[in-house]
Amino acid sequence: MMAGMSPTSRTLRTLKQQGAIAGVVERFNQFAGPHGIRQDLFGFIDLIALEPARGIIGVQCCARSGHAAHRTKILENEIAPEWLATGGRIEIWSWAKQKVKRGGKAERWTPKVEEITAASFPAVAAGADEGNQEGAP
Repeated sequence: MMAGMSPTSRTLRTLKQQGAIAGVVERFNQFAGPHGIRQDLFGFIDLIALEPARGIIGVQCCARSGHAAHRTKILENEIAPEWLATGGRIEIWSWAKQKVKRGGKAERWTPKVEEITAASFPAVAAGADEGNQEGAP
């Protein structure tokens, strides 16, 4: 793959190579902020992939250094649990260059793929416990 490809382009290409139907849903809004901003669908989805075996997947793409920040962004999003509740899946694909051979010079872009599930949301787990508190009327 080309060195200048964005994480979104790398993910889109890889998903299509794996046989998924995928498309970009992130948009550039030139009127927001002084220089414009990229806006994700529902605030957390860059790509949507359709895979018969796994269903519909909302994908957040980033560099490996941004993985934790994007995970937090999804976990703080109010719509993400609804996406999961309606049968959608959520994945974070973060990309980094890794050595092909230990000690070698050749490097290859590789993704770290993390699936976010309903169990990943602390608010959902806390909300389930609130209904079982002792002494509640």
